[in-house]
Amino acid sequence: MGHSQQDKRETHERIVEIASKRLREKGLEGVGVADLMKEAGLTVGGFYKHFASRDELVVEAMQAAFSAWAAKVRSEGRAPEDIPLQEYAATYLSGEHRDDTAGGCPFAALAADIARAGERCRSLATDQMKTNLHTMQARMNTTDETEARRKAIITSCLMTGALGLARIAKDEVLASEILDTVKAFVNELGTN
Repeated sequence: MGHSQQDKRETHERIVEIASKRLREKGLEGVGVADLMKEAGLTVGGFYKHFASRDELVVEAMQAAFSAWAAKVRSEGRAPEDIPLQEYAATYLSGEHRDDTAGGCPFAALAADIARAGERCRSLATDQMKTNLHTMQARMNTTDETEARRKAIITSCLMTGALGLARIAKDEVLASEILDTVKAFVNELGTN
C-alpha cells in the first residue's frame, strides 16, 4: 500500500472513530457532516473521498461502536464470552460507563434512533444484538439452553435499560440507585 493510500486509510478510520463517538453522544441525526469533518481537521469536500453518503458513514460508525468493547477485551488477551456475568455487570452498570456516552454502549445511547434508522443500520444492530445475546447466554449458570437464552434476553434488556435510565436521571442518587439495584438483581439472577 502506498503512502497516500495509508494516509487515506488512517484518515478514514479517524473520521469513523470520531463519528462513532459523536453519534453516541448526540444521536444518529445530531451530527452533521460539516461538524464532523471540522473536528477531524478536514473539509466537507473531503468527506466524499471517503464515503459515498452520510448513511454509509453512519453504518461504519455504528459498526465501530458495536465492536469497540470486544476489541478492547481481546486486546487485553481475553475473549468477551469469558468475562463472568458479575464482572460484566459491574463494569457495564458502573458510574464510569454511565458517564461515558461517547465511548459506551451504543444500544443504551441510541436504541430509539436505531429503531428509526435505515435498513442497513437496523440490520447491523440486529446482528450485533444476536451476537450480544449469544455471548450473554454463555454467561448464564444453566446448561438448559432455553433457560439460558431466556435469562440472557432478560439480563441484556434489563442492563441496557438501566444504563439508559441512569443516563437520563438528573439526580445522582437516583441514577446510582438504578445501576446498583439492577447490578444486584443481575448478580442474583446469575447465581440462580
